[in-house]
Amino acid sequence: MEKLTLIVGATTNKSRFAYFAADRLANNGIPFLPIGIKSGEVFGHKILDLRSKPDLHNIHTITLYIGPAHQEEWIDYLISLQPKRIIFNPGTENPVFFQKAKAAGIDVLPACTLVMLNTNQY
Repeated sequence: MEKLTLIVGATTNKSRFAYFAADRLANNGIPFLPIGIKSGEVFGHKILDLRSKPDLHNIHTITLYIGPAHQEEWIDYLISLQPKRIIFNPGTENPVFFQKAKAAGIDVLPACTLVMLNTNQY
């Protein structure tokens, strides 16, 4: 089974790190689903509407691109997806989210997806 990555905070804005992550994942052949509050498409993938909390399965990694001030309403939903790990990219670190994820048996990584991909640590 492929290790599917969910990009939370996905965007079509080419100057945002979430867009760069989609680009790097696509270039590395890593399957991903973009999800966010803005519509559009990135690298052939429609951005799913986070507000609808779609029923997703087999998510291996969540890479987070929304800051702590905007995470509260999504924490329980994201944990319910039962990913193996959540990558908290710089600026997204949230101790409450860390604790809830760890309590659910999810690995928590305060790291940078782009660096992980560039150094073959993803």
